[in-house]
Amino acid sequence: MHFTSVRLITADVERLTRFYEHLFNQPFRRPVPVFAELRTAGATLAIGHTSTLAPFGGEQVATAAANRSAILEFRVADVDAVYQRLADWLRDTLVQQPTTMPWGNRSLLFRDPDGNLVNLFTPFAADALEQFARPPAK
Repeated sequence: MHFTSVRLITADVERLTRFYEHLFNQPFRRPVPVFAELRTAGATLAIGHTSTLAPFGGEQVATAAANRSAILEFRVADVDAVYQRLADWLRDTLVQQPTTMPWGNRSLLFRDPDGNLVNLFTPFAADALEQFARPPAK
C-alpha cells in the first residue's frame, strides 16, 4: 500500500488554492474548477469543493473547515528561512514560530484559511536526519 494524497474539502477552492500556491510558490494543477492538486515527490495535496463529495455519498460525508485533529506536515530545507519569507503573510494565522522540538525537528505551525493546521519542519538532530534519509517502508 502506498500513501498517495491528502484531500482538503472546502467551500472556497479558489481561496484555499491561492493560499497553498503562495505557500509552495508554485501553481496547482486545475483539471476542473472544483478541484486542484499539487503533486510532490512524496504525495499529492488535493483541494476539492464540497460538491466533489457527491460521488462518495453527498456533502454529509465531510464537513469543510472543520478539521480539529490532523496536521498537514511538509519538510522544508530551512524552516527559519521560510518563516522569514512568510512571517508577515502568516501573522494572523501563526500558531507557533519556528521552535526546536524534542524529537529533533525545527517546526513552524500555522493555520490555512479553513483552519487546518500546517506544520513546516526541518530535521536537524541526527536521529531526525537519519529518519528522512532512509527510503520509505514498502
